[in-house]
Amino acid sequence: MKPVISLNFVDYMILSAYVLITIIVGYSLKKYMKTSEDFFLSGRSLPSWITSLAFLSANLGALEVIGMVANSAKYGILTVHFYWIGAIPAMIFLGLFMMPFYYSTRVRSVPEYLKHRYNEATRGLNALSFAIMTLLMSGISMYAMALLFELMLGWSLTSSILLSALVVLIYVFFGGLSSSIYNEVIQFFLIWLGLLPVVYIGLHAVGGFQGLVAKIPPDFLHAWRQMGSASKNPMGVDWLGLVLGLGFVLSFGYWTTDFLVVQRAMASENLSAARRTPLIASFPKMLVPIIVVIPGLLAVALLPQFKVVHGGPTPDYNSALILMFAHYLPNGILGLAITGLLASFMSGMAGNVTAFNTVWTYDIYGSYIKKNMPDEHYLKMGKYATIFGVLFSIGTAYIVRSFPNLMDYMQLIFTFFNAPLFATFLLGMFWKKTTPWAGFWGLLLGILAAATHYLLYQFHILHYSSEMAANLYQAWWAWCVDFVMTIIISLFTARKDEKELVGLVYGLTPKVHSDERFFKKPAFWGGLSIAVMIVLNIIFW
Repeated sequence: MKPVISLNFVDYMILSAYVLITIIVGYSLKKYMKTSEDFFLSGRSLPSWITSLAFLSANLGALEVIGMVANSAKYGILTVHFYWIGAIPAMIFLGLFMMPFYYSTRVRSVPEYLKHRYNEATRGLNALSFAIMTLLMSGISMYAMALLFELMLGWSLTSSILLSALVVLIYVFFGGLSSSIYNEVIQFFLIWLGLLPVVYIGLHAVGGFQGLVAKIPPDFLHAWRQMGSASKNPMGVDWLGLVLGLGFVLSFGYWTTDFLVVQRAMASENLSAARRTPLIASFPKMLVPIIVVIPGLLAVALLPQFKVVHGGPTPDYNSALILMFAHYLPNGILGLAITGLLASFMSGMAGNVTAFNTVWTYDIYGSYIKKNMPDEHYLKMGKYATIFGVLFSIGTAYIVRSFPNLMDYMQLIFTFFNAPLFATFLLGMFWKKTTPWAGFWGLLLGILAAATHYLLYQFHILHYSSEMAANLYQAWWAWCVDFVMTIIISLFTARKDEKELVGLVYGLTPKVHSDERFFKKPAFWGGLSIAVMIVLNIIFW
């Protein structure tokens, strides 16, 4: 394949320097990996500013960058919903209400919390489903990076996938979660430095914001104004489907129960730092549309292949950002931008790999295959799991090829696993009468409900105006089935003694009173974040 991007010596030097630094950071942390907690949770010793940037960077992976730029080219400014209503409330909820449960109980993973709150069966079901999800998500990051190499250098997809997998394997294998987190901090700044030039140069080429507005479809310009009817906006979703499917189920399901992001907060040095982690991260999260939504809109305005013609072929939205690089960035800046994109890939894939090796080792291998082994044994198994996770991700990368939009594929995965899980967590943390077996069967039935909905849609029994609409409503129904069935089953099965639920259920856990001044309290920063989000929604109404 003929490459669309031509790199020169300076570009390759920038790219090579980043890869080398990444490997050095990972290898240098090897000497600190003395216990399994060091490898999987960084010894719970990191300050909140580091965990906050890593918390955000773990979500700012290849999917977030390439997928959201693709989303912007396909759906317009509606993409901001994934950052504002689709993230901020859930991040605040995690910091204010859920992190005290995760951190204070000293659990090592999200499935381990489910074991204590419900039973071993619920933990096993979540651990297995989460392991599958992380490998599928890791495949997305790997495919996105391979797509970049293919377009940039003309390499085959297979060669690109193997090379990208090797780099991540090296630095996660030696440095564990600490390696991933410190590299994610570096990646956060590289992503911004790499992507801001395409925003600036693209806006200059289109004639500024006024020129951009003049050259994109009118329905691409408003976040809420056309959400009254699914047929009147590009996403094909009305406000109810958006709020319930994305703003409530998918958002809360991801940010509050997905161990990939929760793991970063759990690595904090104390409970206060753990609670601040998602709260601090919420502010830069609201600014991410600058580097992902604007490039997608610029691609529609400037590149002819993204002009949608009725009855014509579907544009390859996944290539929007890369083609913007090729057309508008000079060498040197191009190398920096490619490095930023490579950094986003690293953070996404490494985040999934570190989450997988933790859940596999603690919640599957250590719970069902070999129990009560020495800590050194589980540390070694974590490294083996890292190798296996990367190899399996290579296979899942090829599944992504059949999806023209990476974000549609990601949201589909979340509807199966995160959407019903949030119902299980919500009832478990805030309703003491939820029973152990209700947690298990509710979660299983929620997953099956998502699978049933997917089959009904694929066989054209259910009809939606877009893939995204189908995903959002699938999430809502999966959550509803889990929520309702968990309540019903709880009425007919035995519950735990309340003494066993202290520290696990909100109403049975003593409140922690802080003497911190008001501007240092989590509630203050959570309220401020919500206020900023509301203002942004009003501005882009």
